Amino acid sequence: MTLAEDEWGRLMRAAQDGNGGAYRRLLAEITIWLRRYFTRRLPLIVVDDAVQETLMAVHRNRHTYNPDHPFSPWLGAIAKRKWVDQLRTLKRRSTDELTDTIATPDHESSVTSASVLSSLMNELRPAQARVIDLVKLQGCTIEDASRETGQSVSAVKVNIHRGIARLAALVMRTNNVE
Repeated sequence: MTLAEDEWGRLMRAAQDGNGGAYRRLLAEITIWLRRYFTRRLPLIVVDDAVQETLMAVHRNRHTYNPDHPFSPWLGAIAKRKWVDQLRTLKRRSTDELTDTIATPDHESSVTSASVLSSLMNELRPAQARVIDLVKLQGCTIEDASRETGQSVSAVKVNIHRGIARLAALVMRTNNVE
């Protein structure tokens, strides 16, 4: 048994007797040991989690420590269980590697379509463009478009019908529209 392990046992006995300072010192010292222990056994990304889980287990189970026995085997048993828990967690995690590049969809056709639609909508009367935008592009009901624009329900329907007919005629005349 090393001097540190003997000291840890003394600190744990003092902590069990209510000495908060001894308990804080014990936790600080075993944190250093736990970090080294898990760094040799686990990927670095989970070392802090393993240390924290072990410290919480020590705290929850501190009443089970028998001062007549060495402290380090008691701590080692808890650390080993938390190490196994971390290994199980790692096994369940996705093993897909992240690449340096992230695939992003090509938005060129969407941008082009939006640009063409915008220029076509500018060719309509404002009342037609507004109700087509509300009903056909934003998904509003005819009644909602009527309330929003102040047009009657029948005027909204007529403006949509005439506006779409005008858009179709514009598309037919334009050669470069996709």
